[in-house]
Order: sequence, then structure tokens, then C-alpha cells
Amino acid sequence: AEGRRRVIPTSVAPITFFVREDADWMIPRREGSEASTVGLSPDAVAVQLYLRQRGASFFTDIVRDTGKLKSEVETALWELVAAGLLTADGFDNLRALIDPKRRAGQGSGRSSRPRHSAGRWSLLYSGEIHDRNRALEAICWMLLRRYGIIFRELLTRETILPKWRELLITLRRLEDRGEVRGGRFVSNFLGEQFALPVAVDSLRAARSRKTAGELMIVSAADPLNLVGIIVPGERVPANSGKAVVFRDGVAVPSEELTNVVRMPLAR
Repeated sequence: AEGRRRVIPTSVAPITFFVREDADWMIPRREGSEASTVGLSPDAVAVQLYLRQRGASFFTDIVRDTGKLKSEVETALWELVAAGLLTADGFDNLRALIDPKRRAGQGSGRSSRPRHSAGRWSLLYSGEIHDRNRALEAICWMLLRRYGIIFRELLTRETILPKWRELLITLRRLEDRGEVRGGRFVSNFLGEQFALPVAVDSLRAARSRKTAGELMIVSAADPLNLVGIIVPGERVPANSGKAVVFRDGVAVPSEELTNVVRMPLAR
């Protein structure tokens, strides 16, 4: 559609690892087959349609049945991965797309075999979620375990969540069941807040904790990069090549970073 951004597959596309049994939190952002094709190339749309009709398939089967070239299917698969629409059985599927030598079967011994025979590709979302309430509760528990305390501004960097009003209704239900606490735990922020009991205890203990100059370095692309949103300071763009440094929970200004030992970010 005109005005919609094209999905461009690159080697820095974000990848998520998850346990399928605990995947209820993964609610698709796009609803309906028409919306899920926005921004995709014709080859990617063709592969997506094939997988929707045939289910999980090996690379060789996709090439044969779609009539596409291997290079076209490789690009289409990586495009669907970058769009968050595709998943694979194992790591080798992704390695085969990223590393040209693996695709060509270069090497010796086991590594000399074509890597596309390793596993199958399948659509991440094969249909509508039947129990949306269960999925929303799974999302709330994921966020509570990640942050301890939840309120609207805290989720600014989270990009694949349902709307806040849906989470709010679910969090209220968890509070009514006595599983989480509701209240005002962090000052200077409007709206309702919810927390795990252990997080409330940790906040109380932090008041009497002495500072030790402890440093924490996180990627600027991490949702924990809340500088300028929750933590005072100038906002740091969410780029994977940048880092945010905290000292005793306080963001270190950029002019002081020369005194901080830089560590390579995981890729």
C-alpha cells in the first residue's frame, strides 16, 4: 500500500528466542491476512501464502512448490523473519540465511552439506488466538517479572504490546485475585501502578542501601533504556551499536563515559 514502509531484511534484524509452551504473550500486532502482507515483496507474500496453506515446510519444498529461485526464497524467508512473521525449528535455519558459506555448503565434513536441510520454516501466527484473556495475562506476567512494577510510561520502549487499556483491565483482574499489588509505588507518574510483592519489598530495602558505585551497561536498544523517559537524563536513541551506563541505578552522563571501561556489546 502507498505510504507503508517496506520491510528490508538486514543482518541486524532483531531475533527473539522463546519457549513455544510459554508463547501465549506473543500476540500479533497485525490482524488479518491483508494487513500481514503490508510492506512485503511479492516473493515474501508468495512464500507466506504457501506456508499458510501447507504449514511447516523445509526450504527445498518451498523452492520446489513455489517455483521460485533459491536466492528468491532465501531473501523472502529473511524478509518474513525481519517482519516478525516467521519462525524456524532451530538455529541452523537462521545461520543458513545469514552466512553465504553455509548456504553454499562450503567447508568440510558435516558443515559441507547444504544447511537448508536442517529444519523447517513455519508462520509464527497461524491463526487468531482463541483465548485472548489468557494471552493478556501471560503478557502482564512477563512484564511484571521483567520490571517488577508496571505503569504506562515504563512501557514506552516496548513495541509489540497490546494497548494499555487492555493490559490495565487484566492487571486489575490480577489485583482482584490477590496475585499482584496495586498502588502508587513510584512518584511523579500519573495513572495506576501494579507490582509484584517482592518488588515492593525490594523498593523498601533500596531506601536504606548504601551506594557502592556499581556500574551496569545495557544496550541502547534494550527496553531498559529508559533514560529521559523514567530516569532523568537526555534520551539515548535505541540503536544496537550504542550503550547506556547506570551507576547505582542513575544514568551516567555522556561526558563522564570516558572514565567508564567500555565492554563490547553482544551481537
